[in-house]
Amino acid sequence: MLAEERCDRIVALVNEKKSVTVQELMDMLGASESTIRRDLSLLDSRGEIVKVYGGAVAVTVKQHDDDVRERRILFPEEKKLIAKYAASLVKRDDFVYIDAGTTTEYIIDFLTETGAVYVTNAASHAKKLSRNGFCVYLAGGRLKRSTEAVIGSTAADFIMRYNFTIGFWGANGIHRTIGFTTPDPEEADIKQVSMSRCKRRFIVADSSKFGVISPVTFSEFKNAAVITDKKDGIYSECANIISAH
Repeated sequence: MLAEERCDRIVALVNEKKSVTVQELMDMLGASESTIRRDLSLLDSRGEIVKVYGGAVAVTVKQHDDDVRERRILFPEEKKLIAKYAASLVKRDDFVYIDAGTTTEYIIDFLTETGAVYVTNAASHAKKLSRNGFCVYLAGGRLKRSTEAVIGSTAADFIMRYNFTIGFWGANGIHRTIGFTTPDPEEADIKQVSMSRCKRRFIVADSSKFGVISPVTFSEFKNAAVITDKKDGIYSECANIISAH
């Protein structure tokens, strides 16, 4: 069997079964372990499957944003763990950017550094920061109802004025080759601009986001560290993945 034909079969099997082990692929395709592992690495780099420990799983494509009210009830304990770690990184005199999102919102609950200044593109975040006694600036622009993010060229121009020392962003999908992704091009623009103006960049995301791909890439995988609840599968090998445990 030719290499490309074998790879096509692997993708078809993974998509059909949702997950397969290396041993199953060896048995079904009559190939050696080293050959299967090499094929899985190649297919993972193409974004066609997600290589995990001992096998592969199908790529999850996330086309649309869930409403923020729905996302707030998902993985609350994992998000709090991640947020507490992230908040501990903020130091006195930091100029902090906090992206819209449910995990980034939890960070505010754990912030103690009143000497820092905070900028956000989320109206709910700004209100919470102000109520907790922090100095906060809110980007202006169009408010997106489903995510409560302020987006558009006005918000981008506002953010471009600043140079942040540290920042935290959410992501709908995390993939080593495709990068950090989100469904909305306008929201991706704000994430991209704010990350470009920041010295220390952190994606805060629970481990369910690994291997997920949304339509718009806003940053390469190598451009930020990822604070998550646990290292899992092939992502445990990545130096920029930080476990909050």
